[in-house]
Amino acid sequence: MKARLLLNERQQLRTDAFVELRVWQVPQPVLGSAHGYKYALAYVVLEVCVLRYDNEAGKGDHKHIGSIETPYRFTTPGQLLTDFWHDVDQWRPA
Repeated sequence: MKARLLLNERQQLRTDAFVELRVWQVPQPVLGSAHGYKYALAYVVLEVCVLRYDNEAGKGDHKHIGSIETPYRFTTPGQLLTDFWHDVDQWRPA
């Protein structure tokens, strides 16, 4: 099985902010992760990525909030999106 793109979209939230969501199902876990998904979710404001969830090879599942990187406990793609949108809502102004 080749990697299969499950989600690839960009949503403009304001004139100066957008989210980009990419999730793939992969035949083997990415190095450092224990599941069959590769993902990169980003919230960009004024051309700066202020929030990112990803699992790049070697680092495993983690998120960046501003300049702080912390581990992320991946369970399902649905929960990943829920957690990401929760953090986006915490970051963006009312």
